[in-house]
Amino acid sequence: MLVIQLDITLFFEMLGNFSFGDYFKEQAIVYAWELITKHFELPKSKLCVTVFAEDEEAFGIWKKVSGLQSEKIIKIGTSDNFWSMGDTGPCGPCSEIFYDHGEHIFGGPPGSKDADGDRFVEVWNLVFMQYEQMADGTRINLPNPSIDTGMGLERIAAIIQGKHDNYDIDLFTSLIEASTELTKNSAMPNAHRVIADHIRAVSFLIADGVMPSNEGRGYVLRRILRRAMRYINQLGVHEPLFYKLVKPLITQMGEAYPELIQNETLITHTIFTEEEKFLQTLSKGMAILEEARTNSGNVFPGDIAFKLYDTYGFPLDLTADALKAYDKTIDVNKYEACMEEQRQRSRASWSGTGDATNEKLWFDLKEKYGATEFVGYRHEKTQGVVLAIAYNNEIVDKAYNGQEIYLITNQTPFYAESGGQIGDTGIVTTDSGTSITILDTQKKADGLIIHKGILSNGDLKAGEAVTLTVDSVRRNNIRKNHSATHLLHAALRKFLGAHVTQKGSLVTAEKLRFDFSHTAPLSDRQIKQIEHWVNQCVMGAYPVQTEILSIDSAKEKGAMALFGEKYGELVRVVTMGNRDVSIELCGGTHVSNVGEIGLFKILSESGIASGIRRIEAVVGFEVLNYIDGLKEQINLAERKQLDTYKRLQKEIEFYQKELLNIETPVMINDINVFSKAVQNVDTGILRQKAAELIQQHPNAVVVLLSKSEKVSCIIGVGKDLVDKIDARVLAKKASEFLGGTGGGGQPHLAAAGGVQCENWEDFLKICVCS
Repeated sequence: MLVIQLDITLFFEMLGNFSFGDYFKEQAIVYAWELITKHFELPKSKLCVTVFAEDEEAFGIWKKVSGLQSEKIIKIGTSDNFWSMGDTGPCGPCSEIFYDHGEHIFGGPPGSKDADGDRFVEVWNLVFMQYEQMADGTRINLPNPSIDTGMGLERIAAIIQGKHDNYDIDLFTSLIEASTELTKNSAMPNAHRVIADHIRAVSFLIADGVMPSNEGRGYVLRRILRRAMRYINQLGVHEPLFYKLVKPLITQMGEAYPELIQNETLITHTIFTEEEKFLQTLSKGMAILEEARTNSGNVFPGDIAFKLYDTYGFPLDLTADALKAYDKTIDVNKYEACMEEQRQRSRASWSGTGDATNEKLWFDLKEKYGATEFVGYRHEKTQGVVLAIAYNNEIVDKAYNGQEIYLITNQTPFYAESGGQIGDTGIVTTDSGTSITILDTQKKADGLIIHKGILSNGDLKAGEAVTLTVDSVRRNNIRKNHSATHLLHAALRKFLGAHVTQKGSLVTAEKLRFDFSHTAPLSDRQIKQIEHWVNQCVMGAYPVQTEILSIDSAKEKGAMALFGEKYGELVRVVTMGNRDVSIELCGGTHVSNVGEIGLFKILSESGIASGIRRIEAVVGFEVLNYIDGLKEQINLAERKQLDTYKRLQKEIEFYQKELLNIETPVMINDINVFSKAVQNVDTGILRQKAAELIQQHPNAVVVLLSKSEKVSCIIGVGKDLVDKIDARVLAKKASEFLGGTGGGGQPHLAAAGGVQCENWEDFLKICVCS
């Protein structure tokens, strides 16, 4: 188990000069002495040097070059003055230059019994690599002796600036002042020193491409970040603040290190995201740590330390750091046992699910890199680093233009499909112009987020920095549907009863689908009640709040758990309005106010299994699209109905005319009479047929009658008879016979009407005889 000693300085700058077969021992000593005494102007009286006890050559050179008395050229026989890179390889004696801060500070010169004091501090170490250590223990001379020296910038700066403490130099004071000003608390000077040191360390790590993770160097970075956050929390600040020190750091060091300026956005965003995440659990974790510390002996329980790590994000050394003031150690063996148990559970959770090759691939990546950091609750765009690329079920170092790949990054704003909510889509880009169109986002191996995408405009290498951007329009629509699902769930329980529980769901950008327990179909009245209640909530514009709680606290508040979901000790609770509106455990993305949903419309309600019903619904503009679609369907139906009506009308006219066909006339009073009585023929058709007949038979009279609720009659007179017979006169007589009044028209064509016609032959005689 690696435990970083976080009580020491984590970041310092090393000066040095090197020679590989060029100058060697004498020239290196000359350079060092000239720089220290002539250029840095350190007084010779304040200096002493050490040499390896067997290195008489170095002793003589120092005597000649510096003029120091022999007692100030101290021979050290231990490994402190002999450097080697390992059991074998290049090695050689060292020579160190020390500065004496004066008698007012405790300590003695190197090699003395008080050497561990702070009076004499090492300024510069010169390594004379002149041997090669062999496996059999012998040493041989190197053909090209080399020089490697190292001088701490902060330490020499403190000496030059007349300071004994490195944290009092100008490199640190501006950062410490910025930390004090931001926290508005000057009561804990050591905390500000830690914060100043750590902002330097984390900023350079991120600028060098290291990103927070749960494995390797990424975990080292996370541990440093969280230690700084704990100190900030102790200073009374309970919101993100550490990221605000990036600008003062860049003001201090950006000119010398332009990579800080180039990566300012990435550094700031990464620190802010880590703070935001850790602050959700820091106070709860500290409460658990304090309770366990109070109730335990000298050894802090390893299972509690693991719980702090696994549930609350406390690195082991952060817990150890917090316990140091109480002289407590941690049961590391128990901690490791808990860690191994978790690994076994993780292996069991994926074993036998899905394609074995793919699942093994994802599990190995999860083991190597840890769970992917999801930052998408508050961010739709973020910086990240490509940890791995999968192509054709294999991990590759590089992917090429046009390939469909799976991409794993250290952190992502892309939501992976979970809890019924589909995965995000969007785009991932590099500074070189390569883009990856993300088609889907999935979660594998209990926490590894994979992005399925297609490469375009270039190639992609593992380790590259990328910008990940979620399709915000699509994400917003998904949010609306997901929040509407919670309101729908609440409405179903309100109007159908508390027996209603979620049995499944699907949340997309276009619609929502909700499966729930209920034995009977919903009536139109119930659907209307549910729909109206949800829309009343939407119009009430209730705020949506999210918080991280323990599972017990969430249940006490009345939060509903979702079907098929597994929950840890800490859960995310989504509350809409007051608790009596909606409160559920949910890891999905949601609107910040239910008013953003706009409108809610149920499309269908159906049964999918015994005791399980399904509702499909839409929200927002999709409701308008649905209404527009209905209008189009209605308009289409109207057009079709009108076309059908016209077609049928023509058919009716055709058949009605067919009913009025008269092959031969009858002779009445020496007049040819074309006559016919029918049922339910339109008067207009009677008129058309009568006009046709008198046109065809100019010396005839036409009498056509139709019976329905009333009786209609049309009388026509051919043009050869008009001067003898007036159709209007005949119509008047006909009307009287039919029980009507009046009757009229034109001499050649007139109409009559009445209520009944009891005798057709008598009627014809009356009509024709004038």
